[in-house]
Parts: sequence; C-alpha cells; structure tokens
Amino acid sequence: MSKAAQLDRDAVRIGDLVIGDGRPVVVIGGQDARWLRLRGDGGPPVDGAETVQDMPGGSSGDGSSGDGAVAEARARWAGPLLVEPATVADLPAVARHADGVVVGAAWAADPDLVRAAARLGLPVVLQRGGARHGRAATLEEWLAAVDECAAEGNEAVVLCESGGHGEPEDAAPDLGLMRAARERTGRPVLAGLGGDGGLADAAVAAGADGLLVGPGAPERALAAAHEAATVMAALVRPDDPETLDAARAAIDRVDAALATLLERRAALAGRIQRLKPVGGFRGRDMERERRLVAAMARRAPSLGAGLLAPIMNAVIEAGLRLSEERRDGEERR
Repeated sequence: MSKAAQLDRDAVRIGDLVIGDGRPVVVIGGQDARWLRLRGDGGPPVDGAETVQDMPGGSSGDGSSGDGAVAEARARWAGPLLVEPATVADLPAVARHADGVVVGAAWAADPDLVRAAARLGLPVVLQRGGARHGRAATLEEWLAAVDECAAEGNEAVVLCESGGHGEPEDAAPDLGLMRAARERTGRPVLAGLGGDGGLADAAVAAGADGLLVGPGAPERALAAAHEAATVMAALVRPDDPETLDAARAAIDRVDAALATLLERRAALAGRIQRLKPVGGFRGRDMERERRLVAAMARRAPSLGAGLLAPIMNAVIEAGLRLSEERRDGEERR
C-alpha cells in the first residue's frame, strides 16, 4: 500500500493527522502541521514565526538545495510536514522527507505535473489552479485535476481553495466554491487564508475541514485560525471521536466555545442592568426566565427544561453578581 494510507474518501491521513468529516478542524502552518514552499527563482525565503515554511536556499535546478531545505525542515519538525515543490527536480526530496505534497495553483493547471506529484504515493493537497488568460480554474477544471491523481492510483486528495491564483496570499478563497467541491466529491477541503485570518470563522462555518495559513503569516492570523478551529468549529461542526483523548479534546473545544459565549452573555447582561428601571436581583423577570429555559429546551431536548433551569439560574445569578460588583466598584471611585 502507498504512503498515502487513505482511510477512505472523506478522511485522509497525513502523518498522524487525519483530515475530514467528523474530525477536528486542522490548522496547517500552525500547531497541527507545517508546510514548506520551495522556491525555484532563487528569491529570498519568507519566514514565518516559529515555522519551517520557506527555508534559505530554495530549490536549485538539480534539486540539491531543495533536498537540503526539506531535510532541514524534517529535522526541525517531528509532526506532519507538507511540501510544495517548485520544480519536478524537488519531487525526490519530497518523497524522502515529507508526509504530504502540496500541489500549488500553478502546478494544478498542468495535468502532467499533477500526475507526477500523485505518483509519489503521498497524500496530495490540491489547490485550485489557474487557467488560460489568467482566470482561476472553474470547479469542473479543479475536479478534473482530482481525476488526474486518481488515474495514478492516488485517492488521498485534500482539496484546497485559495482563490485560484499563483500565490495563496494574493486572493481570498471562494468559500461557496469550496463548499460545492466538498458536496460534489465528499473529499476533505481546506481554505487557504494566506496571511489574513479574517475569513477563518467564515471558512469553518462554510464547512472547511482545515485552514491553510500562508508562509510568513503574522501571529494574529495564526491565532485567528486556531480560535476558529476551536470555538467556531465547536458551534457548527459535529464531532465523532473514537478515543478517550479525542473525546476529551472535543469537549475542551465545546467548553472553549461555551466560555466565550458566557463572557459575551455577561457583558450583555450588564448592559441590560444599566438600562432597566430596576436592576439587580430585585429586577429579575421570572416569567421571561421561564420562557428562556423553555426555548433552550427546544434546542437541547436531551437536557430538557428540568436540567436546564438550574444551569441557567446559575448563569443568570453569576451575571447579576458580576454586574453588582462592577457597579459598586464604579461608585467607590
């Protein structure tokens, strides 16, 4: 069996990382996996904070510098490593050291290069390529590149929507197209964020199985990607953990989302206390609280009103106490 080690079409293993339906959202270029973009133009590398993404030397015509860069990246990072080759001369180094190959937008437009990458037997992260006259590839053209991989016996393909141009950081991903690719193929999909984490939440909400952060991305972009993979994913993405550790990690993500919502609720509750004619515990509207619990029970039928009532009572009372403490602090100033 090839190193691709595909679980099935909707979940692909890259090293010890599994990307796909029912799995945690991954951040490639962050804590979950690294990727290295080799350069064939001799230009200076673009370094990311605590990453191994572009290494000095790039890729030379004979592949020797590319081999050194990939070997160094492998030595510095024990987790999943993906490499985007610059030329076909880089492919042997990718095969020796990497856990997956990234087929960039420029390569994705060339069936021969796509097939060459697929023949490595590694999982393929296939970006949407460009087409003639500088336009981005259509969905059909993108999926045709998937067929090129399958023709080489490699079904371990993860689709990556980065805008369909040569440099992922130059264009925003088309999240509607990404979602359509997921629905059409059942394969895992990534959203290429480049250096901007502003679309991270939207990408996860649109169904991204992972986020690809560009080389040299600022720390705030990485933080936004990890926050979306934790909080937004817990709100919109079902989990199907198969081990105790995975189940605990899933609960931790839900708890992170819950804490975020509780903090927001406390701020809104404080605002309400300032707007009400009678605030604090004396101003509680028990009928409104009863309706709130009933509405929540419709969203959480397994808990029901009986179990939700004491939970919401504790949440409301905590918010009221916080509001009173803040008011007392303001009065003492």
